[in-house]
Amino acid sequence: MSPVLLFSFVLGYFLLLLGVSMYTARNATNESFFIGNRNSNWMLVAFGMIGTSLSGVTFVSVPGTVGNISGLSYNGFSYFQVVLGYILGYMVIAYVLIPLYYKLNLTSIYHYLDQRFGRESYKTGALFFIISRTFGATARLFLVINVLQIFILDEMGVPFVLTSSIILFMILLYTFKGGVKTIVYTDTLQTTFMLAGLIICIVYILTQIDLSFLQVIDSMQEKGYTKLWITNFNSKSHVLKNIIGGAVIAIAMTGLDQEMMQKNISVRTMKDSQKNILTFTTIMVIVNLLFLFLGGLLYLYTTLNGGAYDGNQLLFEGKNIIGDDLFPTIALFHLPPAIGVIFIIALISALFPSADGALTALTSSFCIDILGIRRQEGLTEEKQKRTRIFVHLSFAIVFLICVMAFKWINNKSIIGIILDLAGYTYGPLLGLFSFGMLTKRILPKGYGVTVVCLLAPAICYALGKAAPSLFNEYQIGFEMLLINGMLTFFGLWMLSKKPD
Repeated sequence: MSPVLLFSFVLGYFLLLLGVSMYTARNATNESFFIGNRNSNWMLVAFGMIGTSLSGVTFVSVPGTVGNISGLSYNGFSYFQVVLGYILGYMVIAYVLIPLYYKLNLTSIYHYLDQRFGRESYKTGALFFIISRTFGATARLFLVINVLQIFILDEMGVPFVLTSSIILFMILLYTFKGGVKTIVYTDTLQTTFMLAGLIICIVYILTQIDLSFLQVIDSMQEKGYTKLWITNFNSKSHVLKNIIGGAVIAIAMTGLDQEMMQKNISVRTMKDSQKNILTFTTIMVIVNLLFLFLGGLLYLYTTLNGGAYDGNQLLFEGKNIIGDDLFPTIALFHLPPAIGVIFIIALISALFPSADGALTALTSSFCIDILGIRRQEGLTEEKQKRTRIFVHLSFAIVFLICVMAFKWINNKSIIGIILDLAGYTYGPLLGLFSFGMLTKRILPKGYGVTVVCLLAPAICYALGKAAPSLFNEYQIGFEMLLINGMLTFFGLWMLSKKPD
């Protein structure tokens, strides 16, 4: 299919988003930007959060993991172990964190740290969110931009830096005014397109494989694509590590993340917010299972049509398409043009919710938590707006720099990078919030808290590198986040004192 035609669909889709943004952002204020005037519909928030949570990483990277070789076998559906852990984590969010946030009537969830420990802890928590979400969001953004670049824009002679700049400019255009008020609606639209694309691709590939549905399942099982449980304790993907790690990841990357909770606390009531989380959890589990099934289908389709493994590579028409390259290659070069267009629209729909929400949440957190524009007396609505727009533009530039850095790294599976980064950057947040909720101890004034929160990830990094040699080839996986949080908790305990 012509790259120009594909790119025209991308532009058309963006114009649709811009139209929705212009309509929903009418009469928007700073309160609309930050928390949607606390008037968001919980059903729209729940559905839209699917797109934000899954992103282009799930759309491209999760199917690609199914046929990746780990040790002597395929990864299969082992990622679903992590998803099962997510369920436990979301229950904690619904019944522990959300009641706390509503009780304190928070705009930024990091105000909890201010009320519990003081200004230094508050700013430290907000800073770690900013670092965490910046790296996580730009890794997701890079994955989708890179797919568009390799499969469309390289043929048009457009350099990667220009592609990235244009897409970030598009996101800026439809988020800078309405913020959360706009994103609740655009995310709902984009999640619809993404899920429709997923289902259409599954149905079409099923029709192209000359097997019944049950025969497809049997073939996947024979090849090892449906393997779920990993029982080798030394493996990063051991079932216990993945379930515990998934639970902690959900708590940290959703419940302690301003981007995700910003939408939840924009809902009218606490009960509606809880219904949002429970609905989101149910849909998220089903959708992840569908993505894994799609991955099995794609690998089966490839091997039935001449693809063959050569060591850790899957060679198809002379190219290694294992991992993140699998779905784009098949959809754009080996399926009909209509499916290619559907794939591109679905991929863009997966890109924008994760990027627009992150840009908005980072702007909100920096303005409220770091600059304190809501606390400054005499700062008019218009001055707050000018500050917010400047910060919004600044974060767009930071996003561009980070995307270019990921291009330089050029890893084959971005989902691994994202989860590894989460283990290092969300750990201090997990330690801070759990210390505040599980103890009554008092932290001293000053930046000792910041030092503890910086030391814990550094120790974890060294431990992760040394673990295989120290512990008989044991590899630290998703439990790194829990270890990081525990080290932070211990450091805060040593720093703290009993209440008077």
